[in-house]
Amino acid sequence: MAIHDRRTSTLALAHALSAAEHGLPVIPLSATKLPALRSPHRDEDRPNICRGRCGLPGHGVHDATTDPAAVRALFAAAPWATGYGIACGRAPHHLIGIDLDIDSTGRHDSAAALQQLALEHLFTIPPTVTVLTPSGGRHIWLSGPPGVAVPNSAGRLAPGIDIRGTGGYLVGPGSVTAHGAYRVAPGTGGLPPAPCPRPLLQLLTPPARTARHHSHPDRGQGLIQFVLAADEGQRNTRLFWAACRAYEHGFGDDLADALTEAAVRTGLPEHEARATIASASRLTTTRCEPPG
Repeated sequence: MAIHDRRTSTLALAHALSAAEHGLPVIPLSATKLPALRSPHRDEDRPNICRGRCGLPGHGVHDATTDPAAVRALFAAAPWATGYGIACGRAPHHLIGIDLDIDSTGRHDSAAALQQLALEHLFTIPPTVTVLTPSGGRHIWLSGPPGVAVPNSAGRLAPGIDIRGTGGYLVGPGSVTAHGAYRVAPGTGGLPPAPCPRPLLQLLTPPARTARHHSHPDRGQGLIQFVLAADEGQRNTRLFWAACRAYEHGFGDDLADALTEAAVRTGLPEHEARATIASASRLTTTRCEPPG
């Protein structure tokens, strides 16, 4: 269990400043790996999606910056921060994160799945920055081309492989979380993020969906019923899964209120439901908007 103290916060800031110096936009994270600063709109009746245009901090990845003074200000506002997040999809690196999870059940081997994809689609992962996670997983850093928005996804590419792209963030090396520290894999710290192989990039950027869902007023009813059927202990997990699917299909914002209402009916507090939906939005959003 990570223990917060002044030294941990100071080290987190130092690592974040170093990352910013190398062109990586950063935000402070708490020991839960979530943005350390709470939304300034948290007490508003309806979800606010200004994404930082109001000028206040607390908009998650939209706060990310490479300006040293702004980084220091963010960490000063969150003295409890124990780590930092690196915004993906932003210039100059247009970072893409390949998150290889460890499956405690042993049913899925994410590293083997990535290797199989490489064999099937004729690409290799070039030498690049690799970050080791406390759970034994790995984050592989790649750079994408300008103007290409890689969507965030969880398990879409293969079981155990999550993608951090535009609108998402990676926990930076040197961060301390409730489960341990993130660290750079030996021999990769001096490498720049390598260009994403073109066949892999094609897998990560599926053709844009059409707007057919606009002709279906009942879209998302199955997801709402899925949330309503949650038993105690499943409510947050089911809500997060449903919200991720809604955002992946392009109608997450439209369904957010209905999903919140469904979750509240199962007994989940409204503020917790909205926070869960906001997390799903950050993970799966495909929009490429500059921060305010």
